[in-house]
Amino acid sequence: MKRKLTKREFLRYSAMGIAATALGTKVTETFSKNMVNINDSAFPLPVEGLWKWSKESPYYTVTAKGVKCRICPNNCILKEGQESICRTHVVKDDKLYTIAYGNPCSVHVDPIEKKPLFHFLPTTRAYSIATAGCTLACLNCQNWEISQESPRKTQNADLLPVKVIEEAVNSHCQSIAYTYSEPIAFYEYTYDTAKLARARGLKNLLISNGYINEKPLRDLCKYTDAANINLKSFTEDTYEKLNGGALQPVMDALKIIKEEGVWLEITNLIVPNWTDNLDMITQMCNWLVNSGFTDCPLHFLRFFPLYKLTNLPYTPESILEQARNIAMKAGMKYVYIGNVPGTTFENTYCPHCKKPVIERQGFAILQNNLKSSACKFCGTKIAGVWE
Repeated sequence: MKRKLTKREFLRYSAMGIAATALGTKVTETFSKNMVNINDSAFPLPVEGLWKWSKESPYYTVTAKGVKCRICPNNCILKEGQESICRTHVVKDDKLYTIAYGNPCSVHVDPIEKKPLFHFLPTTRAYSIATAGCTLACLNCQNWEISQESPRKTQNADLLPVKVIEEAVNSHCQSIAYTYSEPIAFYEYTYDTAKLARARGLKNLLISNGYINEKPLRDLCKYTDAANINLKSFTEDTYEKLNGGALQPVMDALKIIKEEGVWLEITNLIVPNWTDNLDMITQMCNWLVNSGFTDCPLHFLRFFPLYKLTNLPYTPESILEQARNIAMKAGMKYVYIGNVPGTTFENTYCPHCKKPVIERQGFAILQNNLKSSACKFCGTKIAGVWE
């Protein structure tokens, strides 16, 4: 006699059918094999009182004080019904659940140069998604309307991972970017989507503050092709006061990402009166060089007065250029200035002959002088993933 499927089983098998339709047999077979090892959580399911789609997190510990989230260095300890600092994780029945799953509040198709990623598949398109929430609380955040909100309070699309893949393919995108707010806050959604994308042949881009613990980061790196990490300053005091976090975990994350073979670029926003100290920038650049990041593009970005720092001025171009000179003198090979229209420091210059190998204007590439990943003028290899 055949047993009647439970509601949970019905939803799981329905989801597998969606995967088969959208992605083909190969991905469905992969899902089938993995589902045995995912404790009945291969797909999100309704959890009463939480959200339309909720999923148990794989990174938590039940302690005497409550349930401890182990995704990021905040290490939130939550009791029943409490919300994490990132606003995306809650506890129900002594289990940690994400409520940022399949509900992005921002979905766009972007040029990959916008991330910014200048040395990874130039001129391609990235299907970009974000949910509400963030692991930090930067006073200068440019996307505070979503980063400092809960998914419960934003207008969201209904977009499960299989649908993200389908939409990315239909939009002729070569990659999916987890971006805008903070993909570590919607870690489970990022991870599951990235795993599907890899099976489908799409690249995965992590645009992040790098505030994440080692185990979840190494697990995510297995499906990540490129990352841009925002190294926000180079003192613990500034990280605490400006961003609500700590420097050391980000330094550790940069090393791990590099160890895992993910293409890495680094961003540093220069905020007047906060991160424009040239001695601190010198220390940061020296650490990057001494830690083996000389081939990683470094993007110095101009600050615009936003959120809680509207009283500050724009970053002077002279400070940005001094920062670039410091980085180049320290030994960084590819240093850029962003958010300054018309600057020639958006171009990629050959570290040997100094000629422009890629000329940019905004997000557009005007000229590409690469030949077989090398400078066509002198033959020097230019670090990156070019095709």
